[in-house]
Amino acid sequence: WAPDKTNQTKLLIYHKPEGLICTTHDPEGRPTIFTQIKQPKQSRWLYVGRLDINSSGLLLLTNQGELAQRLTHPRYQIEREYAVRVLGELTHDQKQALLDGIELEDGPARFDSIEEAGGEGANRWYHVTLAEGRNREVRRLFASFDMAVSRLIRIRYGSIVLPRELSRGKSRLASQEELASLKHLVNL
Repeated sequence: WAPDKTNQTKLLIYHKPEGLICTTHDPEGRPTIFTQIKQPKQSRWLYVGRLDINSSGLLLLTNQGELAQRLTHPRYQIEREYAVRVLGELTHDQKQALLDGIELEDGPARFDSIEEAGGEGANRWYHVTLAEGRNREVRRLFASFDMAVSRLIRIRYGSIVLPRELSRGKSRLASQEELASLKHLVNL
C-alpha cells in the first residue's frame, strides 16, 4: 500500500460508468478508471473494491492504505448494496434460496437482503445487499437460477450512498462527516 505523504486521509466518491476497468494499467489497452480520475500529487488513489467492466455505480478511492484494506477485508463485513436488472422474475423459493445461501464454485454465497424495485416487461429490478465482495458474486448468484443480469449498479458501500447528483464519470471528495462515518465502521 502506498502511504499518504501528506498524512491527511482523503476519500473520493466516484460514479464509475460501464466500459472502464478497475486497475492502474491494463496490458490489453482497455480504458481504466484512471483515464478519468487523476492521481493526487502527494500520494495515489487506491480503489476500494472493484466493479467489473460491465458494472457501474459507486466506487470509493482513498489515499490511505489502511482504510482501503479494512474496507475490503471480509472481517469487517462492510455492506454493499446493488441495483440489479435481470431478465425474468425471482420466485419466492428462489429469493429464499438466495438469502439462505447458494453453493458457488468458490464456496457458499448469499444475499443479506433482496427487495423488489420494479420493472417493465420481462425485466425486473432488485436491490440486493451483501457483506463481502467476491469476484462477480452478484452476477453469479443470479446465474445460479439461469437469470442474466443486464444492469448492475452499486448504489451503496457501507455508509456511503451514491449521490443522485453525481453523474456517471464524475467524482467528488467526501465530506469529513462521510469519511468519519466510514472510518467508524472499520474502527479507525
